[in-house]
Amino acid sequence: MSQPESRYAEVYRAWQCDPEAWWAEAASAISWHKIWDRVLDPAIGPYGAWFPGGLLNISENCLDRHVAAGRGAETALIWDSPLAGRNARFTYAELTARVAHVAGALAALGVGPGDRVVIYMPMVPEAAITMLACARIGAIHSVVFGGFAAAELAARIADAKPRVIVAASCGLEPGRIVAYQPILDAALALSPHKPEACLILQREMAPATLTKGRDYDFLTAEANAKPADPVPVRATDPLYILYTSGTTGRPKGVVRDHGGYAVALHLSMGMIYGLGAGDVFWTASDVGWVVGHSYIVYAPLLAGCTSVMYEGKPVGTPDAGAFGRVIAAHGVKVLFTAPTALRAIKQQDPEAKLLTSHDLSRLEALFLAGERCDPPTAEWAAEKLARPVVDHWWQTETGWPITAGFRGLGLFPFKPGSGGRPAPGYDLQTLDDNGAVLPRGASGHLAIRLPLPPGAAPTLWQNEAGFRTAYLSDFPGWYRTGDAGMIDADGDVWVMGRTDDIINTAGHRLSTGAMEEVLASHADVAECAVIGAQDTLKGQVPVGMVVLKAGVSRASVEITEELVALVRERIGPVASFKQVYVVPRLPKTRSGKILRAAIRRLADGEPANPPPTIEDPAALDDIAAALHSR
Repeated sequence: MSQPESRYAEVYRAWQCDPEAWWAEAASAISWHKIWDRVLDPAIGPYGAWFPGGLLNISENCLDRHVAAGRGAETALIWDSPLAGRNARFTYAELTARVAHVAGALAALGVGPGDRVVIYMPMVPEAAITMLACARIGAIHSVVFGGFAAAELAARIADAKPRVIVAASCGLEPGRIVAYQPILDAALALSPHKPEACLILQREMAPATLTKGRDYDFLTAEANAKPADPVPVRATDPLYILYTSGTTGRPKGVVRDHGGYAVALHLSMGMIYGLGAGDVFWTASDVGWVVGHSYIVYAPLLAGCTSVMYEGKPVGTPDAGAFGRVIAAHGVKVLFTAPTALRAIKQQDPEAKLLTSHDLSRLEALFLAGERCDPPTAEWAAEKLARPVVDHWWQTETGWPITAGFRGLGLFPFKPGSGGRPAPGYDLQTLDDNGAVLPRGASGHLAIRLPLPPGAAPTLWQNEAGFRTAYLSDFPGWYRTGDAGMIDADGDVWVMGRTDDIINTAGHRLSTGAMEEVLASHADVAECAVIGAQDTLKGQVPVGMVVLKAGVSRASVEITEELVALVRERIGPVASFKQVYVVPRLPKTRSGKILRAAIRRLADGEPANPPPTIEDPAALDDIAAALHSR
């Protein structure tokens, strides 16, 4: 079926012509206790503040207003856990009641507006409920990925200084149970800051031994609490702190505000994803990441959708058809996942027979983000699903997509490898090393002209100087994304990787992303990574790592010879691509990002220094063994 002509250009021009009027109209879709004094005040913070003077409550916008509109009996949240062997559904009325009681339990422990609450939980409904409960009483939540190591959890506790910690007794992984209480106890022993109390959700798989006087049972506290009403907060007040990777020892706490975030997320659900009240949206991520904050919890509920929360994996729970089962069981209209999940499915089920054996008739589109999607994977998904595949690009710092295809405005033609076009609010350009704007088609630093739009981080937690240094100092007047790429003649953005993934080989600037595209196009390759290794003659040379598809029986040496020839053919001898190794797996974070920096350090003979979010530390041993054979 042909797509309607896109209204994107018209909408983007309308924003360009009068940004403040455009955002004021978008903000009118949100319920306010008090309208803002002005749309944007450029004098506040590093680049300005959105909707100062406005009062609202984002939890009330996610829940109470839908109940008041007569939609209380409609499903708000579906929890699907193949790991626990359970499913649960919560109507808007039921979810509102639970959030109000948990908010009351937190208030009974002394939590109030501006206080911090650290949430250390797996993918259980109570994680989302606690986030919304914090927002309901004006507290600031900071979700730490469940199972994070004690030292990393301690660093976040020390930085955020929470009044209360909310945790689960355990998390579930395929074939094992991860006890959280020993990690939490160790983190509290390490942290100079001690919370006043901990609420512990006891899971029957591994109940925790509670420390008297400090720990309280989550469900008991919820049941005994008086429900709390929503507290109006300032639009510019912090909603949450989300810690992300940084280059210093101090955790980098990205701050999100209430007002701009609510406006941008509500807008994005219709404009980007083409969804409205009653539609089922599944974001296959984790609440520990920004994707989970924005598109499992806040955005779907702001729009009145049904959000699916999944405690499982794309393969192994029980097989590579898991995503198809969830789509069919819950009538998912749009799926949002990471390319890594697709590559895992593709490796185990190349013809997608398990995936498509389920009823996918209600699925209308697939959105991808979290890392750049290589064209072969996007093309595979489009062919097997026979649905539009939309890659889009954003960051923890931005909170919502920088670029996308706009399903609510009419999609653009499919361009595998492109992240789409800038969303209204983002004046995105490519800059050279001196900060000059480059013409279309030229590769450079992707940067956003200030101010950043509503929903983007206004600062770092208690570290405004660090925010300026990290993002604004390199190119004055611009936000440096840290990604490299180009904008083509149609305005489509091609993100080729972090700027440190652009390697300089004998004076030639080369994209490792472009080489990964070539490797991924080989019929036997499931996934790959290319890094730049130090070379005394050429400065850097590219080194490739590939994982082969299941069932490939050809000799590795034959395949690697073909891959080297393919890069030479597609990119040219200038790439100096001569080293590629077959490995059983690639090291990744739990969110699915390949640890290219760790691979690069190993290639340079340095310690890998993997982040605490690494999924399988043994995968680095495979890389080291391959590199040792060089």
